[in-house]
Amino acid sequence: MKNFAWLLTTIPLFTACSPAPETDSSAPAAEATAADNSGIQAGVDYHSFSNPAEVTVTHLDLDLTADFAASVLSGSATLTYQKQTAQADTLIVDTRDLSIQSVTANGETLDYQLQPADPELGAALEIDLPEQANKVTIEYATSPQASGVQWLTPSQTAGKEHPFLFTQAQAVHARSFIPLQDSPQVRVTYNATIHTPEALLAVMSAANDPDTERDGEYDFTMPQPVPSYLIALAIGDLQFKPMGERTGVYAEPALLDAAAEEFADTESMLEATEETYGPYGWDRYDLLILPPSFPFGGMENPRLSFITPTVIAGDKSLVSLIAHELAHSWSGNT
Repeated sequence: MKNFAWLLTTIPLFTACSPAPETDSSAPAAEATAADNSGIQAGVDYHSFSNPAEVTVTHLDLDLTADFAASVLSGSATLTYQKQTAQADTLIVDTRDLSIQSVTANGETLDYQLQPADPELGAALEIDLPEQANKVTIEYATSPQASGVQWLTPSQTAGKEHPFLFTQAQAVHARSFIPLQDSPQVRVTYNATIHTPEALLAVMSAANDPDTERDGEYDFTMPQPVPSYLIALAIGDLQFKPMGERTGVYAEPALLDAAAEEFADTESMLEATEETYGPYGWDRYDLLILPPSFPFGGMENPRLSFITPTVIAGDKSLVSLIAHELAHSWSGNT
């Protein structure tokens, strides 16, 4: 087996996967300013309106339909939660440009308040909780301008025949397509059902079945708790090619063979990393090759790293990116 341990030494040097901060860390949801840090408290996420210290979301059930004509995702998010105090009676989640249609628990309509929006952080959705419940269902739709969702026309793809969608939740953009506690201090397991045009395949940062049939409805599960910024979805004319027992690549047909050849050593990288850091804990490690408009080198979404096609150089000179994204499975995603 070729030794890929040397690639791990490149990890600190390769920063393509990390986007630059989009918001001023001194512009919090709470009232603290750059000039006066006396209002900043350790352990508080100033880029989230959520209240996990009182009510913590632990699981997400997602059911969404992708409308490519309208550039809208619509459906429901069911949030299972735990009250941290007996007095807790309000669940606060983050939203951004979402159209909230209803909030229910046990089939009963709940009162809620959507607070005025902050231009950077979105709006707090405050839900009055019933006494006898541990989950709420939010019916909603995204905006065509959702900051965490990119809709591509066929002309913007490699195949030029079908549209494409991908999400990018890091750093605080999950709230633009899911109402949830959008903070890395909150980790959830999740299940999802995604409805698409029958010609397209949906994949997520979850357990993907490489042998799934295209039928317009796709089910996913993520058994390990993850922060909201690692929830990811892509829909397009995608095909799969295995590269090893636990590794493979999803790509448009025009890119699939070149991608599989370029990243053929991914399984060996996985084995070499296990020798250094211990067993891989996420079952499979697959790659998704995105259209060129994907704005980063790669994104370490668990089980399914999102990768730019611009690293398919033909000579494997840029595969250190894969080592970088793979390493997040031991440090950063856990």
